[in-house]
Amino acid sequence: MATRYRFGDDEKPHFITSSVINWVDVFSRETYKQILVESLQYCIDNKGLRLHAWVIMSNHVHLIASAREGYQLVNVIRDFKKFTSRNIIDAISSNIQESRKNWMIWMFKRAAERNGNNHTYQFWQQDNHPIELSTNQMMDQRLTYTHENPVTAGYVWEPQHYKYSSAIDYYTELTGLLPVELLV
Repeated sequence: MATRYRFGDDEKPHFITSSVINWVDVFSRETYKQILVESLQYCIDNKGLRLHAWVIMSNHVHLIASAREGYQLVNVIRDFKKFTSRNIIDAISSNIQESRKNWMIWMFKRAAERNGNNHTYQFWQQDNHPIELSTNQMMDQRLTYTHENPVTAGYVWEPQHYKYSSAIDYYTELTGLLPVELLV
């Protein structure tokens, strides 16, 4: 499927959204969010990811990210989505306490059947909607949007109180779960 969204200059921050197919609320479980956190850390350490801001919501992830010199952001995000989809589906399948297991696996299988790019399961929606943040105004707007998401959803009163976000890095002297390169 063609899209008007494309990655621009890899070394410039991009606002990237990755959503679970059919908006399935997979990340209402701590264990699945942890897979995303560990994968982002791996991408930072090994794949050239520069993470500037992030938030994990119940069915999607927002990142403000760029790539270190010599890396392509499109490849980092592709590998991140491929790895996390496989690992989260495995975690769901093997989780004996997951009450929604059969329904979620059926949804992922059904989505794959309708998409020639996938063989067995489709976890993430195809597109990332990357937007290169070329102005300070764009950066400020997307940064606020990212950090306010959990407040808008009613998870917390203040952005910095949400565990799965970089808001703590921006609003306090503390550091969050992942190392971020603050946007100035």
